[in-house]
Amino acid sequence: MLNIFSLANGRLFQEEIESLEELSRFQPIWVDLEDPTPEEKRWIKQYYGLSIPEDAMDEDIEESARFYEEDNGELHIRSDFLIADDDEPRAVRVAFILNQHNEALRSKGVLFSIHDEDVPVFRLLRLRARRAPGLIEDAKDVLLKLFDADAEYSADALEGIYDELEKVSKQVLAGEVTDTLAGEVLGEIARHEDLNGRIRRNVMDTRRALSFMMRSRMLKQDQFEEARQILRDIESLDNHTAFLFDKINFLMDATVGFININQNKIIKIFSVASVALLPPTLVASLYGMNLPFPELAILGPASYPFVLVLMAASALVPMWYFRKRGWLR
Repeated sequence: MLNIFSLANGRLFQEEIESLEELSRFQPIWVDLEDPTPEEKRWIKQYYGLSIPEDAMDEDIEESARFYEEDNGELHIRSDFLIADDDEPRAVRVAFILNQHNEALRSKGVLFSIHDEDVPVFRLLRLRARRAPGLIEDAKDVLLKLFDADAEYSADALEGIYDELEKVSKQVLAGEVTDTLAGEVLGEIARHEDLNGRIRRNVMDTRRALSFMMRSRMLKQDQFEEARQILRDIESLDNHTAFLFDKINFLMDATVGFININQNKIIKIFSVASVALLPPTLVASLYGMNLPFPELAILGPASYPFVLVLMAASALVPMWYFRKRGWLR
């Protein structure tokens, strides 16, 4: 899909392009290519003189090749954007290309973004730019606002994690935690830990992209200050992710502790049962020997019931003692 965005009355308007001829009707400041076809890439190269690198969206590209400036004035930034999906949280690699200086090309002053799937941050920016006049003035504003929205999206995801962890805390600290509940809680905690880690990595990547933009001296003074403000927001997100990691570790340890307590209860019951059965085993072993016992001779036919009662009493007395001491709870 090929979308172009142009400014009109201070607002950002979107047009979906379906042919090469339609490109000449607009003067965009942002061209967004979502999962572009080879034909759409050819349109961009033919009309704007812009070649999209084959490795633009590769995940395994070297870190040093993600932020650089070409000799022809093209600025290349490849950054990750978070998708905090409940079932499959992930990061989407987005390649940005911005021609700042080459007046001979139509691409000057136009931001190009290439990505494989729709990104929530892009939808958020489009919605804001349509409603808020004056929010965006040029292509560099688009890039800054995307990173700003990405930081805000990460903050919202962190708040969601905190809310979910509060529910988990109530379950864990409420009292009895069964093994079934503990298994469910551990699954939830692991999912939130994974998302928290992805958010931390995402904001770190955004910080690196903003730092590169500031070092490249491409920003105006007000844009430079806005980038610094975004970096301060990211700094607060770093502190919050560290706090959530501590909370996650605490809940993980508490849940594992309850599992150990449940296992100890089972082991204690087996241990008490083993000790309680030792006296009747001793009685059975003693009277099971092929020897004449005077007391049995005196009892005569009542000797067998006598031995049974003795065995039962030798088992019940320890159980009564253990129950009295609270060892069976």
